[in-house]
Amino acid sequence: MKKIPFVYGRVADSKDFTDREQECRHLMQNFSGLVNTIIISPRRWGKTSLVGKATELLAKEDNSIIVCHVDIFNCRSLEQFYATYAAAVLKATHTSWGEFVAGVKKYLGRWAPKVTMSDGAQAYELSFGVDFKDKDYSFDEILDLPQKLSKDKKKRVVMCIDEFQNISDFEDSLGFQQKLRAHWQQHNKVCYCLYGSKRHMLMHIFTGYSMPFYKFGDILFLQKIARQDWIKFIVERFRSAGKQISPELSGAIADLVQCHSYYVQQLSQQVWLRTEKVCTRQVVNDAMTALVAQLSLLFSNIVDSLTPRQVNFLLAIANGESAFSSRVVLQKYNLGASANIKNLRQSTLDKDLIDILPNKQLVLQDPIFEYWLRNEYANRK
Repeated sequence: MKKIPFVYGRVADSKDFTDREQECRHLMQNFSGLVNTIIISPRRWGKTSLVGKATELLAKEDNSIIVCHVDIFNCRSLEQFYATYAAAVLKATHTSWGEFVAGVKKYLGRWAPKVTMSDGAQAYELSFGVDFKDKDYSFDEILDLPQKLSKDKKKRVVMCIDEFQNISDFEDSLGFQQKLRAHWQQHNKVCYCLYGSKRHMLMHIFTGYSMPFYKFGDILFLQKIARQDWIKFIVERFRSAGKQISPELSGAIADLVQCHSYYVQQLSQQVWLRTEKVCTRQVVNDAMTALVAQLSLLFSNIVDSLTPRQVNFLLAIANGESAFSSRVVLQKYNLGASANIKNLRQSTLDKDLIDILPNKQLVLQDPIFEYWLRNEYANRK
């Protein structure tokens, strides 16, 4: 059976990685020069894949750099953050189980951490005791661990921290951010690449004038991959797997999902699976219909969790409205008084359903959800 030539839902690498050449070079230059970098974009635009590609290429070019990837998606407390952070740093700088354990004892011994190895030789886990919160420690050593190891190993360290916005949920989040900034800005052998899946939260952390991480580093606002680049990619991936698709139909796939990286890959996969040898327009239409149907239950659950006016507000955005406070739009979508618009915008933004573009335009984050609202849900009302 031939390998499916489109990837979504996991980090894309090698041939699965699409374009982003300029952004990749930008990151490599920043990392090489130890420039702190923040990547901001909506969800599923390929931030993690981009960082992975840039660090992979950099590691091949420069063996004096150690790259450490830290995913704090599951961190809901300081203890989890410190354990995850320390384990990632030690794993990146110690190549074997024995070295890892020795490193834990050397650098973290006084915390009496517990070390376990899960399935696979590289799945190391580290945790602290139940009295973690009761210990009168500042944990400065953990935050300074990358700098310490960079000196001991005589190499530079690039710390890539995914889902960074999760620190906003920690106890005394502002104080913790101040602590991180105070330590990290002193590290001269380490740079930090911070990114995550909630654009509005990252914007608050890094662009708020009163926030500790204001002007912490170079901010890269990730843009969508261009339609023409998707066309080239889709055509080539079909060809590599022994099938054919025209540039016109490849462009149609990109257009249907608004060049959204995750969905271009997913829809392309569905089209490829339905294509015997040569793709047709009917195949693309059938794949799109199937994808919308596949996600319809999820979208129905989202709508059921919202108030009627929140749903109507999303419908207005999906239909391209912009003058939300105008009498015509307020009446057409039953949004109530114009004073409601601010609350509706904030509530749907907090739920990660919409995004605010630099030109202040409101858009739905999920293009398939937008399509479903406009073409399926609206017709039921």
